[in-house]
Amino acid sequence: MKKLTVKVSHGYDILIEKGILSECGKYIKAVRPCKKVCLISDTNVYPIYGDTVKKSLEGEGYEVFTFVFEAGESSKTTDTVIKMVQFMSENELTRSDIAVALGGGVCGDMAGFAAAIYLRGIDFVQIPTSLLAQVDSSVGGKTAVDLPTGKNLCGAFHQPSLVLIDSNTLDTLTPHFFADGMAEAIKMGCIKSEALFEKIEKNNARDIIDDVIFECVSLKAGVVERDEKEHGERALLNFGHTAGHAIEKLHNFTTVSHGEAVGIGMVIISKAGENNGLTEQGTADRIAAVLKKYNLPVCDNNSLNDIITAMNADKKRTGTGVKFVFIRKIGDGFINPIENENIPTFFGV
Repeated sequence: MKKLTVKVSHGYDILIEKGILSECGKYIKAVRPCKKVCLISDTNVYPIYGDTVKKSLEGEGYEVFTFVFEAGESSKTTDTVIKMVQFMSENELTRSDIAVALGGGVCGDMAGFAAAIYLRGIDFVQIPTSLLAQVDSSVGGKTAVDLPTGKNLCGAFHQPSLVLIDSNTLDTLTPHFFADGMAEAIKMGCIKSEALFEKIEKNNARDIIDDVIFECVSLKAGVVERDEKEHGERALLNFGHTAGHAIEKLHNFTTVSHGEAVGIGMVIISKAGENNGLTEQGTADRIAAVLKKYNLPVCDNNSLNDIITAMNADKKRTGTGVKFVFIRKIGDGFINPIENENIPTFFGV
């Protein structure tokens, strides 16, 4: 087993081991020996892993209440979270009880947000089953839902009490969702580690996936420890996300997945960086080549002008502009604010 401890205000461990799903109750009981668990999952994941997790929890004496929502980004709304909170209330969970998120990024984001607002905050555990959630979204305490005006605009920072990662769950992922997660792993290499990027570039990531997960989580944990609530360095994790979220919005959060959109966003921002002397020449092409290797798109059918317009709803905007994340070269990210009136010219539209 590999173990990492995230040393933040509400510190917690990340445990990485094949097969840990069937023993999750034991590890959860060690950190939160309460009476009730609200197990939150979706219609794709629960039929595969729900019984295993529920059996393990019940074996440790927990009373388990299961909330299953319709899989997909379209469910990531305030309405779904309020239903989760109402479900917890109807089953009389107390402040000493916990929620457990079993699923991908959408599940973790919503379950964490529901836990953050129920009774002004109860503890929750992340059991990420998608690659995207394992390498990125399950760690760091960002919880949120989408609004009609943009992605992740309603949420809270709420750190989990424990993260359990079982890479065996990746065996049931479709190629599409494996690729989706690879976009976030590539992103981490772009902003923090050329060595990680090269490992993904030169190998078949499936063959070394446990190493990729561990390195991504280690890098993210370090960033979160240094900047828990995104006042500085943590914003680097948004590389590719400003344009990416805009692309997702333009596709109504349906036809283009998060990882696909982020990959396209990384190419867009790197090309703009090169054209404005901020990014090493050839970087965008190198990123695009790795994205293509993992069957990820590198462009969108919406115009660059439409994408820039849709960026106006991004969380990273200020009163006068947007804090864009660039890379000087692979492994070296930085933040560069651009005033609103200069954004179109900067991107060459």
